[in-house]
Amino acid sequence: MDKQMSIQGIASASLLDLFPNSGKQMLTTSGPALIQRLGEDAVRDVVLDVFLGGNLRDSTEQLTRARIATINLALLEMYLKGVAGDPNFHTTVENAAIARLGAKGVSKPERWLAEWLIGLTDKATQNVLRDSDAGLKSYVAKYQEVNSAVVSAQIASAGELEGVLELDGAGVGTVNWEWFSHLLNAIGAETLTIRGSEKSTYGKLFERLILGSLLVALGYEYNSGGESALRPGQFILSSAGEKRESDATLLYDLGRAARFDIGFIGRGNTEISLDKVSRFEAVEYINGKRVYVATVIIVDRIGARSRIESMAKDIGGSIVQMSAAMWPVQVDDILANSFGYAPTLKSMSVNGLRSYMGSKLLQVPITSFLPTN
Repeated sequence: MDKQMSIQGIASASLLDLFPNSGKQMLTTSGPALIQRLGEDAVRDVVLDVFLGGNLRDSTEQLTRARIATINLALLEMYLKGVAGDPNFHTTVENAAIARLGAKGVSKPERWLAEWLIGLTDKATQNVLRDSDAGLKSYVAKYQEVNSAVVSAQIASAGELEGVLELDGAGVGTVNWEWFSHLLNAIGAETLTIRGSEKSTYGKLFERLILGSLLVALGYEYNSGGESALRPGQFILSSAGEKRESDATLLYDLGRAARFDIGFIGRGNTEISLDKVSRFEAVEYINGKRVYVATVIIVDRIGARSRIESMAKDIGGSIVQMSAAMWPVQVDDILANSFGYAPTLKSMSVNGLRSYMGSKLLQVPITSFLPTN
């Protein structure tokens, strides 16, 4: 970013023009982009770890931390280059954020950046401003007033902070408590936004990868078409029935099928888990034919007093917890009992399951499970 760019035309320019490319690339992420960034082998390692009872959040936390750290440093670079050309850059750019948030057709990455610059997230924009453009200017005026009051209190307590930092061997403008206060507010809002975004992105992506990989490992074939294209021995992902939505449908033969719902739902989200059960029925129609449906609901953990297991039994369904070290064996048993064949994973040890599933994952078409929209 040129020094002039931080001063001239900032109110009308895209805020993304001020943001370093290193951070810009991290503002949005998608399933394909994530797999490209990680590599398919690393993704398979995460899936295998979950098969063995590992916590998906543990596996993805370092990825989230790296994304946050990259954007944090990009924000610092943006503020350093900004103050080099404008000693009041932090307030100048906040006024620019007002203009961008009030404009039409602003992209999601730029909207995020504009919100962070005034200490907001998407949710805070909805809750604090109630999506009202009229309240935006008064909010920012109050935001700046509060920052100034906090800085004054800090100076009274700790004394003045003043210094000149160097970026790429050249000195930038003077930085002080007020400059840091506005920067840290932006970083705090950004961290909340990215964590919320990552939770949704990783959850939706790995739900498909884990469920698809498991069914392939158990000997079933993935069909990328819709339910009308489903043939015996095949499964589809994210199919929608008349009364509910399932994450996968497996057609074992012309009279028997299984519906799957998977979600990284902990023991504290009882009502969401119960809602999953209520959407399934024991008998449904697939391709115009009446079929018996085995229901398999896979969640992270079940609370000690949850009613979800008894509710599942009422519709002939089963609940599986991914926190259990051998949960794929349980899914295999459920399908084998429902369809009347010998289970594939029975009597395997943890090491045996690791070896078996690891070898099967090498044959799994990971990228084919990615959502197309």
